[in-house]
Amino acid sequence: MTQLTAPAFIDFEASSLDLIASYPIEVGLCLPNGELHSWLIRPHVLWHDWSDSAQAIHGISRDTLVEEGLSVSQVAHHLNELLHGEVFCDAWTFDSFWLHRLYRAANMRPSFQLESVSMLLSPAQVQHWSATRHKVIDDLGLPVHRAANDARILHTTWCQVTAGTPDEQRPSLGKL
Repeated sequence: MTQLTAPAFIDFEASSLDLIASYPIEVGLCLPNGELHSWLIRPHVLWHDWSDSAQAIHGISRDTLVEEGLSVSQVAHHLNELLHGEVFCDAWTFDSFWLHRLYRAANMRPSFQLESVSMLLSPAQVQHWSATRHKVIDDLGLPVHRAANDARILHTTWCQVTAGTPDEQRPSLGKL
């Protein structure tokens, strides 16, 4: 690999952290070129879970989702238009669950494969990830727990952690 291309990053906000009843309420992307996209997701008719403590963290009310959110099908279509190959997240267990809930409700399949950001990092880079992420959050001054902001933070953290790493020491991104 002669030049490393940044990967696409995705982040979800959800109704709660319950891995049985929760559902995605917002999804955000940071594409390889740094372009951001995000959508509020109108709850599917079968989705009823809600956590006031989660709402306090992300600041999105269920009423806002009902009034301003897109349908699960619309959001899944947008994701499939923009994403292909591998897309990375930092909370794979939760994000993969919410991705599955979204696409199942839309009766669709994703056009991309969700992977953990840890697959992109060498052991030395993993050691620097957390401190770099905290610095990126401070430097960018973005509120966390909004999907597009969190995807931007992932992108910027990855760029900083991998800066200066010789290509032969970087894990392969596979097909993007």
